[in-house]
Amino acid sequence: MNSSKLKDVDELLDDAKLRKTAPRVQILKALLDVAVPLTQEQIAEKIGKNSPDKVTIYRSLENFVEAGLVHKAYLQERVWHYELSHHCSSIQCHPHFTCTNCGATRCLWGKSPALVEGLEKGYVIHRQQVRLEGLCPKCS
Repeated sequence: MNSSKLKDVDELLDDAKLRKTAPRVQILKALLDVAVPLTQEQIAEKIGKNSPDKVTIYRSLENFVEAGLVHKAYLQERVWHYELSHHCSSIQCHPHFTCTNCGATRCLWGKSPALVEGLEKGYVIHRQQVRLEGLCPKCS
């Protein structure tokens, strides 16, 4: 890993006021190296044989979510997918497109659907997420 990537991770942890630990650095590097959301299992696979255990990854991800550094992008087959939150606002995540044929998911950065308005009294929206499904260019 190059030093500029390490500096990015250090800055992210400093900005989030989180202690720098080896597992946190590994997890953030894994998320920085991809352009798609990853599951906990995919993060462990990306890190490789020196990956932290499942509980450590889960706790680190939850700490990152609480700090606003990472967010839960979407839930698929009862498994959360995580990504860095730098492409999203505090109330709206960029859309994700999942191909129903090959299963590939892509982030649609720079695309933002209108925020839902006109809900009945009593509803409070904390975050809007959109996940589109269909065929990707490769499969269509």
